[in-house]
Amino acid sequence: MTDQLTIAIAQTDPTVGDIAGNVARILDWRAKAAAEGADLVVFTELVVSGYPPEDLVLKAAYRRAVADGLAELARATADGGPAMVVGSIHTDGAGDDEVAYNAVHLLDGGREVAVRMKHELPNYGVFDEKRIFAQGPLQGPVDFRGLRLGLMVCEDMWEPEVTETLEESGAEILVVVNGSPYETDKHDIRTQVAVRRIGESGLPLIYSNQVGGQDDIVFDGASFVLGADYGLRALAPAWEEALLVTQWRRGADGWDCAQGPCAAPPEGHEAVYRALVTGLAGYVRKNGFPGVVIGLSGGIDSALSAAVAVDALGADKVHCVMMPSPYTSDESLEDAAACAGHLGVRLDTVSIESAMGAFADMLAPLFDDRAPDTTEENIQARSRGITLMAISNKLGTMVLSTGNKSEMSVGYATLYGDMCGGYSVLKDVYKTEVFALSRWRNQAHPAGALGPEGRVIPERIITKPPSAELKPDQTDQDSLPPYDDLDDILECLIEHDMAVAEIVERGHDEAVVKRVWRMLELAEYKRRQAPPGVKITRRAFGRDRRYPITNWFKGGV
Repeated sequence: MTDQLTIAIAQTDPTVGDIAGNVARILDWRAKAAAEGADLVVFTELVVSGYPPEDLVLKAAYRRAVADGLAELARATADGGPAMVVGSIHTDGAGDDEVAYNAVHLLDGGREVAVRMKHELPNYGVFDEKRIFAQGPLQGPVDFRGLRLGLMVCEDMWEPEVTETLEESGAEILVVVNGSPYETDKHDIRTQVAVRRIGESGLPLIYSNQVGGQDDIVFDGASFVLGADYGLRALAPAWEEALLVTQWRRGADGWDCAQGPCAAPPEGHEAVYRALVTGLAGYVRKNGFPGVVIGLSGGIDSALSAAVAVDALGADKVHCVMMPSPYTSDESLEDAAACAGHLGVRLDTVSIESAMGAFADMLAPLFDDRAPDTTEENIQARSRGITLMAISNKLGTMVLSTGNKSEMSVGYATLYGDMCGGYSVLKDVYKTEVFALSRWRNQAHPAGALGPEGRVIPERIITKPPSAELKPDQTDQDSLPPYDDLDDILECLIEHDMAVAEIVERGHDEAVVKRVWRMLELAEYKRRQAPPGVKITRRAFGRDRRYPITNWFKGGV
């Protein structure tokens, strides 16, 4: 019977659908673990297929490709090196009767030794697993060289039933493979859930988590090990691929992990900023774009978006374009140039004045001398959108839209104008957080950032009143409540589904709350047409929050 083991946790960044690439990445990390003397390497949820695979799972050809990849990994363990615990798809049946499971596999000695299917299938927020996977049965632990491993897949840890079954069946260590998306404060929540399972079972727990970006979801890694006494034994760094090597010994009271490395997890603004960088870098890289193009207006949203882009991709992959109109102030021109200079990016200027004139002449016969209104303002935004998309089409770079969550919530954005683009890095970031992140980035240089140290956003961009500059002397507060009030009201409505009366009790004016609620509901059709963007809150627009466009419910007012 084995009394000592070296167990490595490999938190990696797989790509959905790139089976061959994922298999190669897994084997590379296994080789690194072998060099560290590992007996077992624990990978993450659906690491072979990439996570989340969504409806790709429904394709038989995809399932076969994943099965082939898993078989290749199993064969690789015949070399006498470390065994592997990997997340992958498991199928049962044939033809029209074939069903797929989200599963975890133990590979050792050139074969698949055991498989355990995910029992708890999440079907909330960004998760739709009941749509594509069958529910696995409650099963006992698996034997690995005399050690009984209690294998679980992500959500299996969040409810007590699987842990209870494993403990009652003689498991000695709980091993959880995860694809747990980042949200603010998510690391603490995961740890609290793990502690509850330890308390119920009396067993130590290994938690491996994916890292990297996949569409609008980002994974922060931060894999960890907790002892049966709830103590933190090891913690992998967040926001980067890593191998966490741990030493285990069997004692009179069961298995325990020796104290290992514990990387301090980023918190607050740093964690959010690194989530934005990770999400954008993953989206651009995995979709094969050579870089991004950004409309740099001299305002804070585009400045922060440019800073994130440079930190994620490097200055040489970020192209900024200033598109002035007759209403663009000299300050904005100066601020955009200063920001581009700080970041070291290319900045071109393309005036939209001639486009405005052309549209005015084209539409004059239809507008019948009606007074200018938001129509003409939107024409400016759409002229800029056309310009950026033309540059994207010609040069191949992706348009990075720059709108924030406050604007997207209330519809303070122009369809086919400033909303156009392939990705929106600030989509889930409220305006007040935009200001806070900008100040933070000027004072800090996050780990792994490719941009320069020091100030990257001119102070005047942060301190001047926000303005779309679509008419003379315009500011955002002409149309919106102050952002401190607006963002608090929006968070109450979106993240917490609070009633108007409850929000008023927080000190807000009832008429303002009702107005914001109505703006939020009316803008749903715009959000359905918005680009994807990094999810950082508990309830981002998209899969987290699904409201009908046609909606006559007036219960919020």
